[in-house]
Amino acid sequence: MTPADLASLIRETAAGVLDSRDLDTSVLPDPVVVERPRNPEHGDYATNLALQVAKKVGMNPRELATLLADALSADPAIDEAEIAGPGFLNIRLAAAAQGEIVAQILAAGADYGHLDIYDGQRINLEFVSANPTGPIHLGGTRWAAVGDSLGRVLTAAGAQVTREYYFNDHGGQIDRFARSLVAAAKGEPTPEDGYGGDYIREIAQAVLDKHPDALESADVQETFRAAGVEMMFDHIKSSLHEFGTDFDVYFHENSLFESGAVDKAVQTLKDNGNLYESEGAWWLRSTDFGDDKDRVVIKSDGDAAYIAGDIAYVADKIDRGHNLCIYMLGADHHGYVARLKAAAAALGYDADQVEVMIGQMVNLVR
Repeated sequence: MTPADLASLIRETAAGVLDSRDLDTSVLPDPVVVERPRNPEHGDYATNLALQVAKKVGMNPRELATLLADALSADPAIDEAEIAGPGFLNIRLAAAAQGEIVAQILAAGADYGHLDIYDGQRINLEFVSANPTGPIHLGGTRWAAVGDSLGRVLTAAGAQVTREYYFNDHGGQIDRFARSLVAAAKGEPTPEDGYGGDYIREIAQAVLDKHPDALESADVQETFRAAGVEMMFDHIKSSLHEFGTDFDVYFHENSLFESGAVDKAVQTLKDNGNLYESEGAWWLRSTDFGDDKDRVVIKSDGDAAYIAGDIAYVADKIDRGHNLCIYMLGADHHGYVARLKAAAAALGYDADQVEVMIGQMVNLVR
């Protein structure tokens, strides 16, 4: 018998006790909470159900607990039900009931624990998505473990899960990464806003080994950007694979711009009136959809703001047929919860198709 099975049994028993006395059964919580007692000598499980509902039906908690204990003790799965304190119930399972779950596991094999509650649901689960400007670090592998575990749980619950890694290969950080590689290849100091470290020098040398004339190419920075980003991405994928996490889709942010998906999303928002012009820039009416402020999508210089890619990306995910898009983001992304939901709603989708999970920072100590 699992805790869930026991909770159901307690609720059914309580409903029978109340109904036999013409008392309101709607006061019973669903599910009933069962917990392990702090002291194992008090039994296998405990519940405070009698304390929760007694006053609502005009009974003394201990009196109701006594009735529940008597009724539960009559069930062959229960070895003993004892009252403690003002109305707690300590429950000890019968040996056969404890062994029943083992038999169920052996009979079901690899299918044990699988459900159909998400049957027919297509879920996009994006996690890790670390910046491609450096090797994957411990924080990224933490999200890899959590995300991969969540993906397995959702799959076991019947969902069709797409595990996705969003590769941020567009924008200023990639330009700084490329300039850092060029500087390292030339033996120059790291740019003031660039990236340093042995890995930059190693990638720069790898680019030169693969493209000996890279420093003489027509566009030196683009040569190092393209080759360096590919090498960094391969390194990240390899590290995650060694960690035991692989993805179904590796999505490149830059593809949203090259394919015209960003322009399409922007035009959609202009057409439906959810994008307006002010001070030379184009703003998303995100406050109309629960955000704390409107967001600049196209800056006054004509360049797309970072959120432009996010808007196109959520549209791409939903248009691929996903019923739910889960984003697993770091603690510095709290603002993205309302922002991404607003983006989906502004495009005409259901905001509930977007779910953002925020992971908090942790400190490692010896």
